[in-house]
Amino acid sequence: MPTSPPFRTPKTTLALEVDRLLKQLPGGDPTLQGDREPEEPPRPRASGGFTLAAPRPSPQPPVPSLRAQHVTSWLGALFAAGLGAAVTQWPYARECGWVLYLYLGVIGVLLITAGWASVAAWRVRSAGAHVLALIVVFWGIVLAAEQILTRIGYSAQSAAWACVG
Repeated sequence: MPTSPPFRTPKTTLALEVDRLLKQLPGGDPTLQGDREPEEPPRPRASGGFTLAAPRPSPQPPVPSLRAQHVTSWLGALFAAGLGAAVTQWPYARECGWVLYLYLGVIGVLLITAGWASVAAWRVRSAGAHVLALIVVFWGIVLAAEQILTRIGYSAQSAAWACVG
């Protein structure tokens, strides 16, 4: 059975004016370029017997699949959760000195890792990994506040940054 061509309405003057303006845009929609021939890239020029070729565009790195991105976001969230659980078992006294700074550095790494995992999970719309990462971010803030607030005079207890004696 033969099919009839689709019914087309004549373009209004406004549509014609929009098409005319879109044709003038650099890099506009090529389907609106009308009867113009596509521009040819510049030809290589000869220089001293050598032919200069146009530079090749650099290849784009491959984009990981959505499944790989989900797995990566979950691994980041689980790593941050494991680090958050492990830091509670810190084997050294962290009252003052370089051990305190090391402990706060580990908490900083925990916050950065959980923050990265939260952003990665948000980008791939992985709700479970995002919630887990946000819980770990909150836990890292609690651990940091426990050490910092006692040293800046905010809490009832008092502690020093450096060891005395």
